[in-house]
Amino acid sequence: MPQYRFQARSTSSGQVQSGILAADNATAAASMLRNQGHHVLQLIPIPSTQQKINKTLAALNYSSGPSQHDILDFTTQLAVMIRAGISLRAALEGISDQVVNPKFRKVLLAIKSDIESGKQFSEAITKYPKLFGPLYVNMVRASEMSGSFAKMLDRIAGFIAQQLETRKMVVGASIYPGIIGTMAIAVTIFLLKFVLPRFAGVFAGKEEALPWSTAFLLDLSAWVEVYWLGILLGMAVAVVGFVSFIKMTEIGRFWWDKTKLTAPIFRRMFRALYVSRSLQTMGELLNAGVPMLDSLAITGDISGNVIYKKMWRNVYSSVKQGRKIQYQLTRTNLLPKSVVQMIAAGEESGRLGEVLEEISEYYAKVLRDAIKAVTSMIEPIMIVVMGAVVGFIAMSIILPIFKMSSIVG
Repeated sequence: MPQYRFQARSTSSGQVQSGILAADNATAAASMLRNQGHHVLQLIPIPSTQQKINKTLAALNYSSGPSQHDILDFTTQLAVMIRAGISLRAALEGISDQVVNPKFRKVLLAIKSDIESGKQFSEAITKYPKLFGPLYVNMVRASEMSGSFAKMLDRIAGFIAQQLETRKMVVGASIYPGIIGTMAIAVTIFLLKFVLPRFAGVFAGKEEALPWSTAFLLDLSAWVEVYWLGILLGMAVAVVGFVSFIKMTEIGRFWWDKTKLTAPIFRRMFRALYVSRSLQTMGELLNAGVPMLDSLAITGDISGNVIYKKMWRNVYSSVKQGRKIQYQLTRTNLLPKSVVQMIAAGEESGRLGEVLEEISEYYAKVLRDAIKAVTSMIEPIMIVVMGAVVGFIAMSIILPIFKMSSIVG
């Protein structure tokens, strides 16, 4: 059972006591102390032996910055401790003691310092936009105004967890064909560099009798054997250049984002991804009490695609002019007509946040099905391509050997 180091003040005598308490979770530990007539001042989980080992191993990679998984763990722990009745300052101090990443620990201590100086939590985290994005900040700000801080942290943690799971599935489906393609290229280069040159002597002087495919491969093999290092360097430069083009230039980002929406096999998956992400973000913000215009601006920034970002910006401008959301959405094909109709119905009934949440849940299922379909389609295609390449090389070598053996016989 987990153990917690506590510090509590007796409600009867006012004396401060400290010690170690075993409980199923932080909430249960805080309840036990309150039932004993204490006011909880601090409650810090004591790491187990395995957690200490993991912390030591993770500390070896101390140079890396905080990840979204760190933010998720922090948000989950903070929600539990606030719900247990622990003050925000004490909760930040307790969590920072357990954080492995030194950079993130420094950030949490700085936030704690700002809290002690009188700042709101939402104001303190705005200094770190790479860790706490606009959705996080605005949902926290809304909860501070409504008094539902712990509940809102749970919603934020659930949102982050779902986004991480979605990203993991999409990246997995996208990386798979890249790995298979890389293996196909590597096998082809290996055959051309190390296997075919061994047959060059066998076929020497018989070039006129060789099939065109064998002659082509022998010439290609000779070229690869001379320039193989330049080929590898050229491929590396091409990959780096392509990544830089799509990440660092507006034209490249637009072209890549448009390609993802039009590629025959992948377009259904990416469209479901952007629809689900956009509507979930907007639904979470509206349900949290964030104003409509702010929700639309944040939704565009988080959508993950410049084309969808432009669409939400157009919706933002339209709503700012006094029009309804559906006015601009009906003028685009980025959202299905059925989705636009449901958004219009939710807007008319005043239940837009709930409607968006339901639609995003449906498209999350559509996305999972699309990822499975992409994976199941890519696997046989890549196997056929690899088999065709290797088979072409093998047959180009074997056929001349059979031909020469029949002549000798």
